[in-house]
Amino acid sequence: MNVLRFIAGRLLQAFVLIAAVVVLNFVLVHAAPGDPVETIAGASGGMTEALKAELRQSYGLDKPLPVQLGVYLGRVVRLDLGYSYYFNLPVSGLIAERVPATLLLVLCSVLWAFLAGTALGVLSARKPNGWLSQTITVLSMVGFAAPVFWSGMMLVILFASVFPIFPVSDMRAVDSSGGGGWRDMLDVAHHLVLPSVTLGLVYLAQYSRLARASMLEVLGSDFIRTARAKGLAERVVLYKHALRNAVLPVITVLGLQFGNVMAGAILVETVFNWPGLGRLAFEAVLRRDYPTVLGVLLFASVVVLVMNQLTDLAYRLVDPRIKAR
Repeated sequence: MNVLRFIAGRLLQAFVLIAAVVVLNFVLVHAAPGDPVETIAGASGGMTEALKAELRQSYGLDKPLPVQLGVYLGRVVRLDLGYSYYFNLPVSGLIAERVPATLLLVLCSVLWAFLAGTALGVLSARKPNGWLSQTITVLSMVGFAAPVFWSGMMLVILFASVFPIFPVSDMRAVDSSGGGGWRDMLDVAHHLVLPSVTLGLVYLAQYSRLARASMLEVLGSDFIRTARAKGLAERVVLYKHALRNAVLPVITVLGLQFGNVMAGAILVETVFNWPGLGRLAFEAVLRRDYPTVLGVLLFASVVVLVMNQLTDLAYRLVDPRIKAR
């Protein structure tokens, strides 16, 4: 019963949160300056006032904002995100088409940043006053301070002009068939290197700093002194006893920052012309494509909510003490 009550409470919180996000996104997007019909008219080279009025009526933009909100909420309940003003396609189909590219970029960036950041933090904590620790600290500060778009442009300059090693645009080569197989996978991985490095650098710095501080705190605990007094090898003390407790704050921050990673993907996908949700959102904002913008925002909100729940689950799996509470 306690487990069912816990699940029901979480589902209720998720429903209320998503409803609030949907309403807030709708109000903010429609409050922004700009008119979708005028944008479409400008892109098509001109349009008569009668045709503009017909488009506004077709899109439902001639109705009061509360009425538009009610219509949109009814569609969301039916899992209908509407049609894109610019692409003239279902928004759900556009999102489904772009999701794999964004998830691939975000997951690869988070994974390598988490693994490398935790490893660097542990190495730095072993000898906190050594030259290796000081070097990692300086590099972490530089990586944390550098904006994502600046890092991306520097990598483009470095690996497109100075050392032309990696491609700096799109997800596949121009002559790629995209039909799957090892050759296609290697092609995508080759194009993925620079975007994932750019997106993961900021989080690598954060995870390494957090892992270092957490590891230093755990190494000063009583159970670590007891483990050392028993004569256990230093490797066993560090990686079996200390690391499991020190990694908990890193896991928490990783889950809570997933929304920031999704936001950072917009800049990275724009810099590297990566065909994901970030670039779709950027194009939709420029063209005042309200349904597409709202659809992307709703999807990102759901992903963040799911990641928070998975973070809580991972916390319980890593730390057995939480299960008993």
